[in-house]
Amino acid sequence: MTKTTIGIIGTGVVGERIINQALQNEHYEIAAIFDTNEARTAQLAAKYNVPTTNDLQALLNLKPDWVYIGTPPVSHATLAAEIAKHGLHILSEKPLAHDAADGVTMVRIANEANVQTAMHFPLMYGAAVHQLKQELAAGMDNITRIELHTYFPEWPRKWQQNPWIASREQGGFIREIFPHYLQLTHHLFGDVEILAHETAYPENEALCETGVSALAKTASGIPMVINGLAGIGQEERIDFKIFGTEKVVTLRNWSEVYISKAYEPEVKITSDETPETMLDACRKVLLGEEAFVVPFVEGLKVQRWIDELLK
Repeated sequence: MTKTTIGIIGTGVVGERIINQALQNEHYEIAAIFDTNEARTAQLAAKYNVPTTNDLQALLNLKPDWVYIGTPPVSHATLAAEIAKHGLHILSEKPLAHDAADGVTMVRIANEANVQTAMHFPLMYGAAVHQLKQELAAGMDNITRIELHTYFPEWPRKWQQNPWIASREQGGFIREIFPHYLQLTHHLFGDVEILAHETAYPENEALCETGVSALAKTASGIPMVINGLAGIGQEERIDFKIFGTEKVVTLRNWSEVYISKAYEPEVKITSDETPETMLDACRKVLLGEEAFVVPFVEGLKVQRWIDELLK
């Protein structure tokens, strides 16, 4: 069967992860990697022995099946427009865009060009979320609350240093971390409404938020607590907790699932599943097969909630 081709725009930490995923997938071939940083593309060409270019049009003229956007959020709408002009399918990094206005533009141009869209929400393709969903289906009884707690000793994190990740314009943990868990909440429970929130910013107006507290609810009325804090004296920890009257399920630090019951200690649940990858799902979409992807329309919903929390 013919391989699915992918063009990659952006060569940061996450962009390089996509490169590795494509190289490790027998059904994929990298058409080319684009970045304006010539030193970086030369480094990747030598490291992975793949085609690179510093000319965006050269990449798009190769007509890859999918084009991945892995650049800062402010550039997503402009790049999506260029990709759509060539009739190519678009895989975007989260958040969808710089703001909801740009997100609306991305949804519109994709619809007008009749191209497929997908968002890079890797959490959804991990074994932990599959295990989480199994636990929710067994013995929760009534779900009474959802809580998201995120703690960072510093932001940006040591491995994620770049010129924009700490900026108020494009960076911050609300944009970088919260989309994953808001999208997961939407997947499990439907739309979310932000009822009240308070977001803390430093005096330096160029820098991103340092904390946020919010109350929300799902479409079915489940209360949700959202809490984020950076610059504190503890190790990084992310807990997404779903409280039921029979048990509580916790997704911790992206990949660990715990359950607890009244008067019993928390127990870690290990999954031996190997779920379908995002790239496999994108390939199936083009083959007309059933597959799970997060389209731009859903990414736009998440973008609106992110925008609200950033106010």
